[in-house]
Amino acid sequence: MDVLSLVNSVRKRVEEPLGDALAAVRIVGNWRMPLLLAVSKGFITPVYRAAFLASAAGSGVLGWLAVRPCDLESLADKLGATQDKQRLRAWLELGVRLGELDKREGCYRLKSIAARTLARAGNDALAAALEEVLRFHVPVLLGGPRMAATGERFSLGDQDGLVIARSTRVIEPFVEAAIARTLDRENPLRLLEIGCGSGIHVRHAAQLNPRLSALAVDMQEEVAETATKNMAEWGLADRVETRRGDLRTLDLQPQFDLVTMHNNIYYFAEDERVAALEKARSLLAPGGRILLTTSCQGGNIGLDVLSLWFTYADFGGPLPREEELVAQLERAGFTDVEAARLIPGEQFRAFTATGK
Repeated sequence: MDVLSLVNSVRKRVEEPLGDALAAVRIVGNWRMPLLLAVSKGFITPVYRAAFLASAAGSGVLGWLAVRPCDLESLADKLGATQDKQRLRAWLELGVRLGELDKREGCYRLKSIAARTLARAGNDALAAALEEVLRFHVPVLLGGPRMAATGERFSLGDQDGLVIARSTRVIEPFVEAAIARTLDRENPLRLLEIGCGSGIHVRHAAQLNPRLSALAVDMQEEVAETATKNMAEWGLADRVETRRGDLRTLDLQPQFDLVTMHNNIYYFAEDERVAALEKARSLLAPGGRILLTTSCQGGNIGLDVLSLWFTYADFGGPLPREEELVAQLERAGFTDVEAARLIPGEQFRAFTATGK
C-alpha cells in the first residue's frame, strides 16, 4: 500500500465510527499517523490541485466552463476526446473531488476561487506561470541529484515555448514601462527584437511609435509562427517581419536603431554572453542602443529555481548578476551602460546602453 492509500485509509477510519477499539488504539498510538495526515493535507493535496488547475487552464477547460457549465459530451467534443470519454470523465470527477469543479444535473462547472480566477481571460499569464512551475521547475527539483550523477541535461526541446511566452506576460507591464522610457516615439525607427515570444512587446513598441518597423526573431519555430499570426491579427504584418532565428547566426547589416532582448540573456551560456552582446552591437546603426530586461540573481525563490533549471540545461546558464551583466555589456563594446530596477523589491532589471 502506498503512502496516499494509507493516509486515505486512516482518514476513513478516523472519520467513521470505529467499531474496533484495538484498531483505534493502534492508530492513535502510531506516531506516524499525524505526520502522514499533515503531509497529505499540507503538501500532497495542494500539488494535486495545482496540477489539475494547470491542466484545466492549459487545455481550455477552465475557459469553456467560465462561459457556461458543460456536460461530458460537450467537453469531450471541444477537446477532441470523443473516442475516450470515460478517461475524461475520470479526470473531471477527480477535479470535483479536489474541490476545483462542481457537478450539477450532469454538467460540470467552476467551483473554487482559484479555478474561477484562472479562468478569467486576463489571468491567462498566471495560469501559464502555474503550468511552467509544474512542467519545468518541479522536474529540476525532482531530478537534480540523479541528473548530477548521470550527466543528463535539459534541452530546448524540454521547454514548451508557447507556455513560456504566455507565462512571461506576468511581467508585461514592467517591460512595457522600460520600453516606454527607452523608445524614440517620433522619428522613424528600425527595431530588432531577439527572442520575440508572442510578439507582445514589439506590438507595444509599434503602438508607441507609428513610424516604427521591426524584425522579430525567436529560436523556436512554433513560437515564431505564433508571433507571425499575432502580427497579422494585430494589423502589424506590414510593419513587423517575424522569423525563426538565432542571434548568433543572424546575417544582417548594421541597420537597427534599437535591439531589444527580454528575459532571454540566460539562454546564452555565461561564457557566450559577451560574444552574443557583441553580435547584437554589430547589428546597430550608428547611435543605436540596446534595451535588455532580465531577472537577476537574488530575487524570489521562483527565480532561483528558474536559474537552477538553466544550470541543468545543455544551453544557456544561470541568471546573471546585475554587476556581472553591466561588465559584460561594457566588454562587448557598449557605452553609457545603465541598470534600473523595474519591480520594487525584486531583482528584475532593465539594462540600456549605446552601441556605436
